[in-house]
Amino acid sequence: MNFRFSITSYLIRNPLLLIIWAGVATTLAYFCMYMFRKPFTAGFYEGIEWLGLDYKVILVISQILGYATSKFVGITYISGMEPQQRAKKFISLILFSWIALVGFALTPVPYNLFWMFLNGLPLGLIWGIVFQYIEGRRFTEILTVLLCVNFIVSSGVAKTLGTFVMQLGIEPFFMPAICGFVFIPVACFAVWALTCIPGPDANDVKYRKERITMNAMMRKETIRKYGTIIFFITVCYILLTIVRDIRDNYIVEIWKDLGFSNNSAIYTTTELPIAFGVLLCLGSLFIIKNNTRAFYLNLLLIGAGFLILLVSTFLFQLHIISSLTLLVSSGIGLFVPYILFNGILLDRFYGSFNIAGNVGFIMYIADSSGYLASVAIMIIKLFNNIEVSWLSFYTKICWAVSIIGIFTLLFLTLSVYFKQLQEKKQGLLNRSSYETI
Repeated sequence: MNFRFSITSYLIRNPLLLIIWAGVATTLAYFCMYMFRKPFTAGFYEGIEWLGLDYKVILVISQILGYATSKFVGITYISGMEPQQRAKKFISLILFSWIALVGFALTPVPYNLFWMFLNGLPLGLIWGIVFQYIEGRRFTEILTVLLCVNFIVSSGVAKTLGTFVMQLGIEPFFMPAICGFVFIPVACFAVWALTCIPGPDANDVKYRKERITMNAMMRKETIRKYGTIIFFITVCYILLTIVRDIRDNYIVEIWKDLGFSNNSAIYTTTELPIAFGVLLCLGSLFIIKNNTRAFYLNLLLIGAGFLILLVSTFLFQLHIISSLTLLVSSGIGLFVPYILFNGILLDRFYGSFNIAGNVGFIMYIADSSGYLASVAIMIIKLFNNIEVSWLSFYTKICWAVSIIGIFTLLFLTLSVYFKQLQEKKQGLLNRSSYETI
């Protein structure tokens, strides 16, 4: 305890070291979550069906249903969590998910579907716990980008690890539990590192608004005042989640269609250019202290992401770019807006409108809806016998999402603009929210 207090005190006196420490701790903590969630997707589970349906698709749907359920729980669970509860809750959730993986390995098909649902159930709450350590700070953008790079890189690493373990002779059903077991000590260390991070200081509160635990009345008031904006944020996030989940869960099948089924490193190495591009694009947003200006810039970048997704898909269908170029370019077009919606945009939204509460509330409304829609899309494909390759299905989804997303973003931007005009007239916005700082 004294050692941890000494580290916290030292971090307070050294802002640069604080950014590095917080960045490593949050990134490592969320990276560990992926090692309990994603390795199973490296298996093909070929020749296994249930009720005439592809078993891997059923496994993915089962886990996402658990994950989506936890997102609905998180609307109140995360927004109402006290700071001193975070570390204990994190470890408990991780251990629960690992026990489910053990059950998945030991239970015969098809009854192990239930264990995969239980595996996803606690993991959907991990993001909210980790993000609470870094929201409402002047350098939240830096830390959020580092944290969200996990969306791009960690899933690929998990698939690489899972493929490697199976190449050692481990059966696909036992592989996820082994991958998770290796990372239990790493997760414990990461949580300890998180507890060393000091809370936001006075300047953080001045520029980003104090983040507090939300009760039912506060949540209801936020919906009443900003319901239209939250609705369009949720629609945008639903669209991005659909693309992201199809890409993430079936990238193995997509690469197999392209002839890379025996190359375990391909899942990681092809995502590195995407991670670098996102870091370069979003990491510097923290230098903009004006919350409203930064918020509109976020919206502009989201629009650019949808446009990249649209253009890259269009060029691929005209056979102007290759499949490899499509996956990299569409990945950038997807993850720039996806990461902005995972904390950065909402952190500026709270600061711009001086909303009392925490980002987890709105984030989990959007997240729960996004995963529910993602499951619905996969079920539609599964039960309607849509006989197209995953690569073809991915491009069709990219095409639809990018077009709908551009129009939804336009409505979101207009809603924010008119809401700000209304609150300025009523004198509800602080001058620091919309004047240059």
